[in-house]
Amino acid sequence: MRTLFSGGTLVGPEGTLQADLLVDGERIAAIGRDLPRGDVRVIDAAGRYLLPGGIDVHTHLDMPLDDIASTDDFRTGHVAAAFGGTTSHIDFVIQSKDGSLRQALDAWHALAQGKACIDYGFHMTIADPRPDVLDEIAHLPEWGITTVKVLMAYKGRLQLDDAQLLAVMRRAAEHGLLTMVHCENGDVIDVLEREAVAAGHREPKYHAMARPPELEGEATGRAIAIASVAGAPLYVVHLTCEAALDQVRAAQRRGRHVWAETCIQYLFFTAADLDRPDFEGAKVVCSPPFRTPQDQAALWEGLRDGALAVVSTDHCPFNFAREKQRGRHDFTKIPNGVPAIEDRLLMLHHAGVNGGRIPLSRFVELTATNPARLFGLYPRKGILEVGSDGDIVLWDPRARRTITAGTHHMRVDYNLFEGTTVTGAPAGVWVRGTQVVDGERFTGRAGAGQFLRRAAFTS
Repeated sequence: MRTLFSGGTLVGPEGTLQADLLVDGERIAAIGRDLPRGDVRVIDAAGRYLLPGGIDVHTHLDMPLDDIASTDDFRTGHVAAAFGGTTSHIDFVIQSKDGSLRQALDAWHALAQGKACIDYGFHMTIADPRPDVLDEIAHLPEWGITTVKVLMAYKGRLQLDDAQLLAVMRRAAEHGLLTMVHCENGDVIDVLEREAVAAGHREPKYHAMARPPELEGEATGRAIAIASVAGAPLYVVHLTCEAALDQVRAAQRRGRHVWAETCIQYLFFTAADLDRPDFEGAKVVCSPPFRTPQDQAALWEGLRDGALAVVSTDHCPFNFAREKQRGRHDFTKIPNGVPAIEDRLLMLHHAGVNGGRIPLSRFVELTATNPARLFGLYPRKGILEVGSDGDIVLWDPRARRTITAGTHHMRVDYNLFEGTTVTGAPAGVWVRGTQVVDGERFTGRAGAGQFLRRAAFTS
């Protein structure tokens, strides 16, 4: 299959180029003006942008949590991602206590088998770094995984202590892996949560009060310090607040290999949203929690000036009418997570590009190019170049779309951005040269998505 995109404006991290683009099979074969047509399918791209397919490097599809799981699996989550212009993502494999990394990876491969519609990779979350598990880290690159994640929160379940963090970071650095860290002080959070519940403070708003930004800032600084001692590159996940961003900026000024992401939802919601009436605040319970307008302003500034490298989603949906109700009388029992995989590009383009906060080139850099560079996918993904995969979003900057749970494709009963009308949306989406979205029609196929074996980390 040969597809010629005619007369569009290609967008990359360096700017824009008006040109034709030819995809032959799965790869981009040519870019130039007035490319010969011949035996090709022609897509009229005049007046529209050609973007590299979005890459979401922080998702939790079909993630087990006690006796439930996040509601989007590798089919519904992929369909939703595609409609939002995301053509690749990286999900988190979670090692179980007493289990091995290989067992966990096999379980996640089984979750994706026969369902994947877009391309996907895996990070490895290490929850029990026993000596034999630390030895397994050496095998991750041969299994296609070049990132590990550790958590400084969720005491008694996923949290590692500082000595364990150091051990994982050292071993990861030794084998060319990037360490990702969830930065919150889980020990103090555990105390604050127990105190709140004992005092009868059980509404969703206390979720944010028990996880104050000072604890995220402290943990971010501590993670940076431990990574520095370990000689390990560090990627801070879902950064939410000015206190944590200040730590990242300071490390970057010192020349440390530290990068950070924020998630799309942190740009639009604050802790006040957790105090919505009728338990509606449970819909926006995630960790770290939403912060203040001042923190939002700091995040936008970090996106503008490069202190923040990536916008992801931490997509982890649970239904309000069912799973979220588990915490109606105790906020600590509300499943943490929000749905966002479908709306990341729509909301960032609308508020960022249309809102004059970031240029279109930076939008592409934050959602595609930087994720590809940091996570071993560049230049196969994240850029429109000859030889790159034909992951293409035909973006109509004039299209208007109202975001609503009534029409979204995520398998969850509410939408964070309900009723928001955005300008700018995908008109078509291609994964490795095959069209998977055509307007309002999904044309992809379950099982067509490929596992992405990623290259070793390079700074």
